[in-house]
Amino acid sequence: MQRWLLVLLAGLLVCASVAPVSGVPTANEPFSPGQSLTADQCTFPFETTDGTGTTVNLSEEPERVVTLNPSTAQTMWEIGAEEKVVGLTKHAMNLDGAEKRTNISTDGQTINPEAVVALEPDLVLAPSSQMVTEELVEVLRNAGLTVYYYPSAESIDDVRERTRLTGQLVGECEGAAETVAWMDEELAVVEAAVDGHERPDVLYTFFGYTAGSDTFIHEIIEASGGTNVAAELGIAEYEPVNEEMVIEENPDWIVLNTNSPDLPDSPAYDETTAVRENQTVVIDINHLNRPAPRIVYAITELAQTFHPEAYADARASTEATETPAETTDTSTETATPAAPDAPDDLPGFGALAALAALIGGLLAAKRRSERSEEPKP
Repeated sequence: MQRWLLVLLAGLLVCASVAPVSGVPTANEPFSPGQSLTADQCTFPFETTDGTGTTVNLSEEPERVVTLNPSTAQTMWEIGAEEKVVGLTKHAMNLDGAEKRTNISTDGQTINPEAVVALEPDLVLAPSSQMVTEELVEVLRNAGLTVYYYPSAESIDDVRERTRLTGQLVGECEGAAETVAWMDEELAVVEAAVDGHERPDVLYTFFGYTAGSDTFIHEIIEASGGTNVAAELGIAEYEPVNEEMVIEENPDWIVLNTNSPDLPDSPAYDETTAVRENQTVVIDINHLNRPAPRIVYAITELAQTFHPEAYADARASTEATETPAETTDTSTETATPAAPDAPDDLPGFGALAALAALIGGLLAAKRRSERSEEPKP
Protein backbone atom coordinates (compact mmCIF):
# COMPACT_ATOMS: atom_id res chain seq x y z
CA MET A 1 0.00 0.00 0.00
CA GLN A 2 1.11 3.55 -0.75
CA ARG A 3 3.97 2.11 -2.80
CA TRP A 4 5.45 5.48 -3.80
CA LEU A 5 5.88 6.29 -0.12
CA LEU A 6 7.54 2.96 0.49
CA VAL A 7 10.01 3.66 -2.30
CA LEU A 8 10.70 7.12 -0.91
CA LEU A 9 11.15 5.77 2.59
CA ALA A 10 13.50 3.06 1.38
CA GLY A 11 15.67 5.62 -0.36
CA LEU A 12 15.76 7.90 2.65
CA LEU A 13 16.61 5.04 4.96
CA VAL A 14 19.52 3.98 2.77
CA CYS A 15 20.87 7.52 2.76
CA ALA A 16 20.55 7.86 6.52
CA SER A 17 21.72 4.42 7.62
CA VAL A 18 25.37 5.20 8.32
CA ALA A 19 25.00 4.01 11.92
CA PRO A 20 22.56 1.50 13.41
CA VAL A 21 19.57 2.86 15.27
CA SER A 22 19.21 1.78 18.88
CA GLY A 23 15.97 1.40 20.78
CA VAL A 24 14.01 -0.02 17.82
CA PRO A 25 12.99 -3.70 17.67
CA THR A 26 14.56 -5.80 14.93
CA ALA A 27 12.54 -7.39 12.15
CA ASN A 28 12.45 -10.70 14.00
CA GLU A 29 11.58 -9.19 17.38
CA PRO A 30 7.98 -8.44 18.40
CA PHE A 31 7.17 -4.90 19.46
CA SER A 32 6.88 -3.90 23.07
CA PRO A 33 4.19 -1.56 24.41
CA GLY A 34 5.08 2.04 23.68
CA GLN A 35 7.24 1.22 20.67
CA SER A 36 6.28 2.08 17.10
CA LEU A 37 6.43 -0.39 14.25
CA THR A 38 8.09 0.52 10.99
CA ALA A 39 7.87 -1.08 7.56
CA ASP A 40 11.26 -2.77 7.92
CA GLN A 41 9.89 -4.85 10.82
CA CYS A 42 7.49 -6.56 8.44
CA THR A 43 10.22 -8.78 7.06
CA PHE A 44 10.17 -12.54 7.19
CA PRO A 45 11.00 -15.08 8.53
CA PHE A 46 9.34 -13.89 11.72
CA GLU A 47 9.19 -15.61 15.09
CA THR A 48 7.21 -14.71 18.21
CA THR A 49 5.49 -16.29 21.20
CA ASP A 50 1.70 -16.28 21.50
CA GLY A 51 -0.73 -16.34 24.41
CA THR A 52 -0.36 -20.09 24.89
CA GLY A 53 3.41 -19.79 25.28
CA THR A 54 3.90 -21.42 21.88
CA THR A 55 6.61 -20.19 19.51
CA VAL A 56 4.96 -19.18 16.24
CA ASN A 57 7.21 -19.23 13.17
CA LEU A 58 6.34 -17.58 9.86
CA SER A 59 8.88 -18.35 7.16
CA GLU A 60 7.33 -15.89 4.73
CA GLU A 61 4.62 -13.25 4.61
CA PRO A 62 1.18 -14.89 4.93
CA GLU A 63 -1.04 -14.58 1.87
CA ARG A 64 -4.01 -16.61 3.14
CA VAL A 65 -5.33 -15.70 6.60
CA VAL A 66 -8.31 -17.01 8.56
CA THR A 67 -9.72 -15.00 11.48
CA LEU A 68 -11.60 -16.86 14.20
CA ASN A 69 -13.18 -13.81 15.79
CA PRO A 70 -14.82 -10.63 14.42
CA SER A 71 -12.37 -8.41 16.30
CA THR A 72 -9.36 -9.66 14.34
CA ALA A 73 -11.34 -9.59 11.11
CA GLN A 74 -12.16 -5.94 11.79
CA THR A 75 -8.50 -5.25 12.53
CA MET A 76 -7.43 -6.83 9.24
CA TRP A 77 -9.87 -4.56 7.40
CA GLU A 78 -8.72 -1.47 9.27
CA ILE A 79 -5.00 -1.99 8.59
CA GLY A 80 -5.61 -2.63 4.90
CA ALA A 81 -4.98 -6.38 4.92
CA GLU A 82 -8.52 -7.54 4.13
CA GLU A 83 -7.50 -9.02 0.77
CA LYS A 84 -5.52 -11.67 2.63
CA VAL A 85 -8.54 -12.89 4.59
CA VAL A 86 -9.99 -16.07 3.09
CA GLY A 87 -12.17 -17.14 6.01
CA LEU A 88 -14.02 -15.51 8.90
CA THR A 89 -16.97 -16.06 11.21
CA LYS A 90 -20.57 -15.15 10.52
CA HIS A 91 -20.31 -12.41 13.14
CA ALA A 92 -17.85 -10.54 10.92
CA MET A 93 -20.19 -10.38 7.94
CA ASN A 94 -20.87 -6.69 8.56
CA LEU A 95 -17.46 -5.87 7.05
CA ASP A 96 -17.42 -4.59 3.49
CA GLY A 97 -16.80 -7.53 1.15
CA ALA A 98 -16.93 -10.14 3.92
CA GLU A 99 -19.61 -12.07 2.03
CA LYS A 100 -16.95 -13.02 -0.53
CA ARG A 101 -15.02 -14.94 2.12
CA THR A 102 -15.76 -18.39 3.48
CA ASN A 103 -17.93 -18.53 6.59
CA ILE A 104 -16.17 -20.83 9.07
CA SER A 105 -18.97 -20.80 11.66
CA THR A 106 -21.24 -23.73 12.40
CA ASP A 107 -25.01 -23.34 12.42
CA GLY A 108 -24.64 -22.52 16.11
CA GLN A 109 -22.09 -20.15 17.62
CA THR A 110 -18.97 -22.28 17.31
CA ILE A 111 -16.07 -22.54 14.87
CA ASN A 112 -15.96 -25.36 12.32
CA PRO A 113 -12.35 -26.64 12.46
CA GLU A 114 -12.78 -28.66 9.26
CA ALA A 115 -13.80 -25.52 7.36
CA VAL A 116 -10.70 -23.72 8.63
CA VAL A 117 -8.37 -26.56 7.63
CA ALA A 118 -9.98 -26.85 4.19
CA LEU A 119 -9.02 -23.23 3.40
CA GLU A 120 -5.31 -24.12 3.76
CA PRO A 121 -4.41 -20.82 5.44
CA ASP A 122 -0.84 -19.66 5.95
CA LEU A 123 -1.89 -18.18 9.29
CA VAL A 124 -4.88 -18.42 11.62
CA LEU A 125 -5.54 -15.46 13.93
CA ALA A 126 -7.25 -16.66 17.10
CA PRO A 127 -8.20 -14.11 19.78
CA SER A 128 -9.23 -15.57 23.13
CA SER A 129 -13.00 -15.75 23.54
CA GLN A 130 -15.73 -18.16 24.61
CA MET A 131 -15.69 -19.71 21.14
CA VAL A 132 -11.92 -19.53 20.58
CA THR A 133 -10.31 -21.66 23.25
CA GLU A 134 -6.83 -23.06 23.65
CA GLU A 135 -8.34 -26.48 22.96
CA LEU A 136 -9.58 -25.31 19.55
CA VAL A 137 -6.16 -23.84 18.83
CA GLU A 138 -4.57 -27.19 19.63
CA VAL A 139 -6.94 -28.98 17.25
CA LEU A 140 -5.95 -26.63 14.43
CA ARG A 141 -2.25 -26.97 15.20
CA ASN A 142 -2.54 -30.75 15.21
CA ALA A 143 -4.00 -30.41 11.71
CA GLY A 144 -0.78 -28.71 10.61
CA LEU A 145 -1.89 -25.07 10.71
CA THR A 146 0.08 -22.10 12.01
CA VAL A 147 -2.04 -20.38 14.67
CA TYR A 148 -1.40 -17.23 16.67
CA TYR A 149 -3.48 -17.11 19.87
CA TYR A 150 -4.07 -13.66 21.36
CA PRO A 151 -4.70 -13.30 25.10
CA SER A 152 -7.85 -11.44 26.10
CA ALA A 153 -7.93 -7.71 25.37
CA GLU A 154 -9.11 -5.80 28.42
CA SER A 155 -8.14 -2.21 27.63
CA ILE A 156 -7.71 0.34 24.86
CA ASP A 157 -3.95 -0.13 25.15
CA ASP A 158 -4.49 -3.83 24.48
CA VAL A 159 -6.32 -2.92 21.26
CA ARG A 160 -3.39 -0.74 20.18
CA GLU A 161 -0.95 -3.56 20.86
CA ARG A 162 -3.13 -6.13 19.08
CA THR A 163 -3.37 -3.87 16.06
CA ARG A 164 0.39 -3.37 15.83
CA LEU A 165 1.06 -7.07 16.36
CA THR A 166 -1.48 -8.10 13.74
CA GLY A 167 0.25 -5.80 11.27
CA GLN A 168 3.56 -7.41 12.10
CA LEU A 169 2.17 -10.94 11.72
CA VAL A 170 0.63 -10.34 8.29
CA GLY A 171 3.15 -7.90 6.80
CA GLU A 172 1.11 -4.70 7.23
CA CYS A 173 3.12 -2.76 9.82
CA GLU A 174 2.57 0.45 7.90
CA GLY A 175 -1.20 0.11 7.85
CA ALA A 176 -1.21 -0.87 11.52
CA ALA A 177 0.82 2.21 12.44
CA GLU A 178 -1.58 4.43 10.49
CA THR A 179 -4.56 2.87 12.24
CA VAL A 180 -3.10 3.32 15.72
CA ALA A 181 -2.19 6.93 14.88
CA TRP A 182 -5.81 7.55 13.82
CA MET A 183 -7.08 5.98 17.04
CA ASP A 184 -4.78 8.14 19.13
CA GLU A 185 -5.83 11.33 17.38
CA GLU A 186 -9.54 10.63 17.78
CA LEU A 187 -9.17 9.58 21.41
CA ALA A 188 -7.13 12.71 22.15
CA VAL A 189 -10.14 14.79 21.07
CA VAL A 190 -12.37 12.82 23.44
CA GLU A 191 -9.89 13.17 26.29
CA ALA A 192 -9.73 16.93 25.77
CA ALA A 193 -13.53 17.10 25.71
CA VAL A 194 -14.20 15.18 28.92
CA ASP A 195 -11.28 16.45 30.98
CA GLY A 196 -12.50 18.45 33.97
CA HIS A 197 -16.19 17.88 33.28
CA GLU A 198 -18.64 16.22 35.64
CA ARG A 199 -19.16 12.59 34.73
CA PRO A 200 -22.74 11.31 34.42
CA ASP A 201 -23.67 8.00 36.03
CA VAL A 202 -24.04 5.42 33.26
CA LEU A 203 -25.65 1.99 33.26
CA TYR A 204 -24.89 -0.36 30.38
CA THR A 205 -27.43 -3.15 30.05
CA PHE A 206 -28.00 -5.93 27.51
CA PHE A 207 -30.34 -8.90 27.80
CA GLY A 208 -30.69 -8.18 31.52
CA TYR A 209 -26.94 -8.08 32.22
CA THR A 210 -24.43 -5.32 32.90
CA ALA A 211 -20.64 -4.98 32.65
CA GLY A 212 -18.34 -4.43 35.64
CA SER A 213 -14.91 -2.95 36.27
CA ASP A 214 -12.87 -5.78 34.74
CA THR A 215 -14.64 -5.66 31.38
CA PHE A 216 -13.77 -3.95 28.15
CA ILE A 217 -17.11 -2.08 28.24
CA HIS A 218 -16.11 -0.42 31.51
CA GLU A 219 -13.08 1.17 29.90
CA ILE A 220 -15.18 2.44 26.99
CA ILE A 221 -17.66 4.11 29.37
CA GLU A 222 -14.89 5.67 31.44
CA ALA A 223 -12.93 6.85 28.39
CA SER A 224 -16.02 8.57 27.01
CA GLY A 225 -16.48 10.63 30.17
CA GLY A 226 -19.01 8.55 32.09
CA THR A 227 -19.01 6.69 35.40
CA ASN A 228 -19.88 3.02 35.17
CA VAL A 229 -22.39 2.49 37.98
CA ALA A 230 -21.90 -1.29 37.87
CA ALA A 231 -18.25 -0.79 38.82
CA GLU A 232 -19.30 1.59 41.60
CA LEU A 233 -21.36 -1.26 43.05
CA GLY A 234 -18.36 -3.57 43.08
CA ILE A 235 -19.35 -5.64 40.04
CA ALA A 236 -16.25 -6.91 38.25
CA GLU A 237 -17.42 -9.07 35.36
CA TYR A 238 -20.82 -9.54 33.67
CA GLU A 239 -23.69 -9.94 36.11
CA PRO A 240 -27.49 -9.73 35.96
CA VAL A 241 -29.03 -6.33 36.66
CA ASN A 242 -31.55 -6.31 39.51
CA GLU A 243 -34.16 -3.66 40.21
CA GLU A 244 -32.57 -2.67 43.51
CA MET A 245 -29.37 -1.79 41.66
CA VAL A 246 -31.23 0.39 39.17
CA ILE A 247 -33.16 2.22 41.89
CA GLU A 248 -30.10 2.71 44.09
CA GLU A 249 -27.85 4.08 41.36
CA ASN A 250 -30.52 6.04 39.44
CA PRO A 251 -28.35 6.40 36.30
CA ASP A 252 -28.27 9.63 34.32
CA TRP A 253 -27.76 7.67 31.09
CA ILE A 254 -28.56 4.13 30.00
CA VAL A 255 -26.48 2.58 27.23
CA LEU A 256 -27.89 -0.25 25.09
CA ASN A 257 -26.51 -2.07 22.07
CA THR A 258 -28.03 -2.88 18.70
CA ASN A 259 -28.44 -6.56 19.62
CA SER A 260 -30.48 -5.61 22.70
CA PRO A 261 -31.82 -2.14 21.91
CA ASP A 262 -34.94 -2.09 24.11
CA LEU A 263 -35.15 -0.96 27.71
CA PRO A 264 -36.30 -3.61 30.17
CA ASP A 265 -40.00 -3.31 30.93
CA SER A 266 -39.68 -2.47 34.60
CA PRO A 267 -40.95 0.27 36.94
CA ALA A 268 -37.42 0.52 38.32
CA TYR A 269 -36.14 1.76 34.97
CA ASP A 270 -39.15 4.02 34.43
CA GLU A 271 -38.24 6.03 37.54
CA THR A 272 -34.60 6.65 36.60
CA THR A 273 -33.31 10.04 35.54
CA ALA A 274 -32.21 8.43 32.28
CA VAL A 275 -35.72 7.36 31.29
CA ARG A 276 -37.54 10.39 32.65
CA GLU A 277 -35.24 12.72 30.70
CA ASN A 278 -35.08 10.48 27.62
CA GLN A 279 -31.35 9.91 28.09
CA THR A 280 -30.81 6.51 26.54
CA VAL A 281 -28.47 5.71 23.68
CA VAL A 282 -28.08 2.63 21.46
CA ILE A 283 -24.54 1.88 20.25
CA ASP A 284 -23.62 -0.38 17.32
CA ILE A 285 -22.50 -3.67 18.84
CA ASN A 286 -19.85 -4.00 16.12
CA HIS A 287 -18.13 -0.96 17.64
CA LEU A 288 -18.94 -1.56 21.29
CA ASN A 289 -18.29 -5.23 21.98
CA ARG A 290 -15.25 -5.89 19.81
CA PRO A 291 -11.75 -5.03 21.02
CA ALA A 292 -10.61 -3.65 17.69
CA PRO A 293 -9.92 -0.20 16.19
CA ARG A 294 -13.57 0.73 15.64
CA ILE A 295 -14.09 1.05 19.39
CA VAL A 296 -13.12 4.64 18.64
CA TYR A 297 -16.56 5.12 17.06
CA ALA A 298 -18.29 3.88 20.23
CA ILE A 299 -16.18 6.06 22.51
CA THR A 300 -16.68 9.10 20.30
CA GLU A 301 -20.45 8.61 20.07
CA LEU A 302 -20.75 8.24 23.83
CA ALA A 303 -18.58 11.29 24.48
CA GLN A 304 -20.73 13.32 22.08
CA THR A 305 -23.81 12.04 23.90
CA PHE A 306 -22.59 12.70 27.46
CA HIS A 307 -20.70 15.95 26.73
CA PRO A 308 -22.06 17.40 23.47
CA GLU A 309 -20.85 20.99 23.84
CA ALA A 310 -17.44 20.06 25.22
CA TYR A 311 -16.91 17.53 22.44
CA ALA A 312 -17.92 20.03 19.76
CA ASP A 313 -15.47 22.57 21.20
CA ALA A 314 -12.65 20.02 21.37
CA ARG A 315 -13.28 18.89 17.80
CA ALA A 316 -13.38 22.48 16.54
CA SER A 317 -10.16 23.27 18.37
CA THR A 318 -8.42 20.25 16.86
CA GLU A 319 -9.58 21.08 13.34
CA ALA A 320 -8.53 24.72 13.75
CA THR A 321 -5.06 23.58 14.81
CA GLU A 322 -4.71 21.21 11.85
CA THR A 323 -6.05 23.60 9.18
CA PRO A 324 -3.00 25.91 8.79
CA ALA A 325 -0.63 22.99 8.18
CA GLU A 326 -2.94 21.60 5.52
CA THR A 327 -3.57 24.83 3.61
CA THR A 328 -0.41 26.92 3.90
CA ASP A 329 0.63 26.52 0.28
CA THR A 330 -2.12 26.67 -2.33
CA SER A 331 0.35 26.41 -5.19
CA THR A 332 0.92 22.69 -4.52
CA GLU A 333 -1.49 19.81 -4.12
CA THR A 334 -0.52 19.06 -0.53
CA ALA A 335 1.55 20.82 2.08
CA THR A 336 4.54 19.01 3.54
CA PRO A 337 4.28 18.80 7.32
CA ALA A 338 7.31 19.64 9.41
CA ALA A 339 8.99 16.77 11.19
CA PRO A 340 7.91 16.76 14.85
CA ASP A 341 10.33 17.78 17.57
CA ALA A 342 11.59 14.91 19.67
CA PRO A 343 13.28 14.78 23.07
CA ASP A 344 17.05 14.53 22.84
CA ASP A 345 17.19 11.57 25.20
CA LEU A 346 15.01 9.32 23.03
CA PRO A 347 17.36 6.46 22.02
CA GLY A 348 18.17 6.30 18.34
CA PHE A 349 16.12 9.35 17.34
CA GLY A 350 18.46 10.84 14.80
CA ALA A 351 18.16 11.58 11.10
CA LEU A 352 16.93 8.08 10.31
CA ALA A 353 14.08 8.10 12.81
CA ALA A 354 13.15 11.66 11.91
CA LEU A 355 12.81 10.71 8.26
CA ALA A 356 10.70 7.71 9.19
CA ALA A 357 8.52 9.95 11.35
CA LEU A 358 8.06 12.33 8.41
CA ILE A 359 6.87 9.53 6.15
CA GLY A 360 4.65 8.21 8.94
CA GLY A 361 3.08 11.64 9.25
CA LEU A 362 2.32 11.75 5.55
CA LEU A 363 0.72 8.30 5.70
CA ALA A 364 -1.33 9.17 8.77
CA ALA A 365 -2.55 12.37 7.13
CA LYS A 366 -3.59 10.43 4.03
CA ARG A 367 -5.42 7.84 6.14
CA ARG A 368 -7.22 10.59 8.11
CA SER A 369 -8.39 12.08 4.84
CA GLU A 370 -9.64 8.69 3.62
CA ARG A 371 -11.51 8.01 6.88
CA SER A 372 -13.18 11.42 6.83
CA GLU A 373 -14.58 10.67 3.38
CA GLU A 374 -15.86 7.19 4.27
CA PRO A 375 -19.29 6.60 5.83
CA LYS A 376 -19.13 5.25 9.37
CA PRO A 377 -19.13 1.43 9.05
